[in-house]
Amino acid sequence: EMPARKEEYENAKEEGIEFHFLTQPIRFIGDDHGYLKGIEVQKMQLGEPDESGRRRPVPVVGSETIMEFDTAIVAIGQKPNPLLTSTMPELKLGKSGIIIVDPQTCQTNIEGIFAGGDITTGAATVISAMGAGKKAAHSIMKYLEK
Repeated sequence: EMPARKEEYENAKEEGIEFHFLTQPIRFIGDDHGYLKGIEVQKMQLGEPDESGRRRPVPVVGSETIMEFDTAIVAIGQKPNPLLTSTMPELKLGKSGIIIVDPQTCQTNIEGIFAGGDITTGAATVISAMGAGKKAAHSIMKYLEK
């Protein structure tokens, strides 16, 4: 039950994103060097409707499996982590504690510090956050080449 606009879903599929609906991550699995190599997941099914009428996912017993991955994006749509902003008091913040960045470069008010995604916009879609990450990465490359 991931919220997304239809065009974002279609664009993601065109980019090669595979969707595994009603699949719950259980744990990340690392290799001997601490790098991600897989995620243990469990299939879910929609249970009976609750008082609100919404059907909640419930685990399918015995459906656990390991999917191989080398990258994971944790996209849980929460507000910015206060630890980051509290350890950098000079960082310029906007409403709701989001980090203010140059919209073209994703650079903050601190030279050499870049940000993108929900921490600069508030809760949005994964696709938007990934696009901001790509923009920030290009800006970081240009910055480092100076």
